Amino acid sequence: METLTKMSRCLLRQTVISRQCRWFLQRSSYSVVAGSAGHTLSVRKKVDQLRDKALQGGGVKRIGKQHEKGKLTARERIHLVMDPDSFIEYDMFLEHNCTDFGMEKEKYPGDSVVTGRGTINGRTCFIFSQDFTVFGGSLSGAHAKKVCKVMDQAMLVGAPVIGLNDSGGARIQEGVESLAGYADIFQRNVNASGVIPQISLIMGPCAGGAVYSPALTDFTFMVKDTSYLFITGPDVVKSVTGEEVTQEELGGAKTHTSVSGVAHCAFENDVDALLQLREFFNYLPLSNADQAPVRECNEPWDKDVPGLDTVIPLETTTAYDIKDVILGIADDAQFFEIMPSYAKNIVVGFARMNGQTVGMVGNQPKVAAGCLDINASVKGARFVRFCDSFNIPVITFVDVPGFLPGTSQEYGGIIRHGAKLLYAYAEATVPKITVITRKAYGGAYDVMSSKHLRGDTNYAWPTAEVAVMGAKGAVSIIFRGKDQEKNEAEYVEKFANPFPAAVRGFVDDIIEPRTTRRRICQDLKVLANKKLSNPWKKHANMPL
Repeated sequence: METLTKMSRCLLRQTVISRQCRWFLQRSSYSVVAGSAGHTLSVRKKVDQLRDKALQGGGVKRIGKQHEKGKLTARERIHLVMDPDSFIEYDMFLEHNCTDFGMEKEKYPGDSVVTGRGTINGRTCFIFSQDFTVFGGSLSGAHAKKVCKVMDQAMLVGAPVIGLNDSGGARIQEGVESLAGYADIFQRNVNASGVIPQISLIMGPCAGGAVYSPALTDFTFMVKDTSYLFITGPDVVKSVTGEEVTQEELGGAKTHTSVSGVAHCAFENDVDALLQLREFFNYLPLSNADQAPVRECNEPWDKDVPGLDTVIPLETTTAYDIKDVILGIADDAQFFEIMPSYAKNIVVGFARMNGQTVGMVGNQPKVAAGCLDINASVKGARFVRFCDSFNIPVITFVDVPGFLPGTSQEYGGIIRHGAKLLYAYAEATVPKITVITRKAYGGAYDVMSSKHLRGDTNYAWPTAEVAVMGAKGAVSIIFRGKDQEKNEAEYVEKFANPFPAAVRGFVDDIIEPRTTRRRICQDLKVLANKKLSNPWKKHANMPL
């Protein structure tokens, strides 16, 4: 009995303890839930605070200084170039981890760059925009990490990368870590080359190692008066060489678009640059796996263009504007010219034919009679190779009397540089259509997308002259100046016309200029399924 009583007491005690435990656990769980809710509210509040801080960049004062210079902030630039409400930001809360020179006391969410993805006219692209209000937009390890992430994402999904550059260069406080960050970006630029389009828009200073990433991208655009590109600034130049030079003279938009050829175009201000960038983006495929974009054409593809019948002057030495020909055949007379201020003796840019993006290349008789020189060859080669990388057909208009003679050209390596254009055309596997409008002399005839370089369709206008050289020079060599006028007339009759090339099959047809648009549009339709490949190789050894 006593034993049963002891057992009952033990069970009762256990029951009471069990009830107490349950009550305690329930009470504890209420506290945890209440604490969790409070903690969540606290986290949300902190997130909102950090988000607000990130959106302010370096603060109202620094934003004001940016505006005083006529420049937009990093975020304003993104919102202007992207479709409304399409931008999704990455790594807004990422901060640098530098503890030297008191840097641990000055941190900004997102550090000195805004990164993410969005759409331009409904087409996906990735973007980074350097924030000059935070440490002068200087590149830190965290900054580089953010840029590398969007570049990696772009490669994964096959979408272009746009870089809005406004940076003072490597962050000195971080030393070699910032240099390593640049190298990480450079490696990605190289890996992405020919895979996805890469566009750099220089919107502020860009010095030292910062200039090499834009140089590795496909297109580099600048803003007049506010953007600069140089390896070393004016102060360093003066201390080393004694030269006194301004920022604008050393690395401004005019210098790089007309003298060095580093930049492809310059725009009036930030707003103009970003709106032009949106227009330019419409011509590009998203990656090398895509075909050139097509948009609805508002005019008949098969229309005749009577104005082309009279564009070539009666006198063969009289200049005309090759852009009149390009605008005459392009959809809506629209042409986005690339490098309009550099090597003006050749014209390159994008247009549309029956809605399809095409690359246009043409010798410019208005400048140096359309001769090819070092700069024109490099300009043309770079453009042709871009088109070939991204499945954009190339249309070439030929009016070239040859390569520019002279010691400066020979000493500068015209043979090697001229070979770049030859190489680019020979290597290209995209549809290639060529129209000889007037002169096609010597080796320059071969170089300019001739039939012999796997040209798909080669036309000549009735005004075409396909020969080794002009009549005057040829006669002086053949006849040693005897009976000059008579022999010149004979030479012109025999060679200064399209027939020698036509009877040998080197041009497919002699066409009336007015029919050029129709013929090219027909050919592009036929060549849409063209399949041509080069022999396998690790990579070619282009004459750099």
